[in-house]
Amino acid sequence: MYSSAGFIVVYSRKLKNNSYMNDNYQINFSLKGFTSILIGAYFFIAGFFIETIVKSSLAEETSLDLSSKTTEILIITAVLLVFLFSTLTLFFNGKRNAKKLQHQLWNDKSKVALKKYILAFVVIFTSLVILINLGFITYLTPTFLILYGLLLFIFKNKDRKNLLILSGLSLLLAVMCFLIPSYWASSISILGIAHVAYGVVVKN
Repeated sequence: MYSSAGFIVVYSRKLKNNSYMNDNYQINFSLKGFTSILIGAYFFIAGFFIETIVKSSLAEETSLDLSSKTTEILIITAVLLVFLFSTLTLFFNGKRNAKKLQHQLWNDKSKVALKKYILAFVVIFTSLVILINLGFITYLTPTFLILYGLLLFIFKNKDRKNLLILSGLSLLLAVMCFLIPSYWASSISILGIAHVAYGVVVKN
C-alpha cells in the first residue's frame, strides 16, 4: 500500500513538473539578465547609427553623400538587423536555459508565442515601411515605440509584470516624440538604456 502511495506522489509531481514545463514558455524565452542587456545595446547602437545617417543626409556639406532612397534603405536595414540579432539572442538564451533546466525548448505555448512574435514584427515593419513611403518620417519613432510597448504588454505575464515598466516607458517616450519630434533619437537611446538597466536588475 505504501509503495502504491509513493508511486502516486512521484507520478503526481512528475505531471506537475511537465505541466509547469509546458505552460511556462517564458522560462525558455525571457527578456531578462544578459538577454535584455544585449537587446538594449542593439537598440542603442541602431539609434546612434540611424541618427548619424539622418544627420548626414540632411547636412549640406558632409563626407557621406546619401540620397533619400539610400537613407531609407539604411534605416530599414538597421531595423531588420535589430530584429535579427534580438531574435537570435532570445533563441540562444532560451536554448541554453532549456538545456540547463532539462526543459523542452519548443512546446505548445512557445510555438504560439513565436507566431505572435513574428506577427508583431510583420505589423511593426510594415507600418514603418508604409510611413516611410508616405513621407511621414517624424512618425516613425513614435509609431515604433507604441507598437513595441504593445508587444511587451502582450508578452507580459504574472511572473513578468516588470515588463509593464518597459512597456509604459515605450508609450511615454512615444508621446514625447509626438510632442517633440526632435526627441526621437534620445527616445531610442533611453529605451536601450532602460533595457540594459532592466537586465541588470531582473536576473531571475
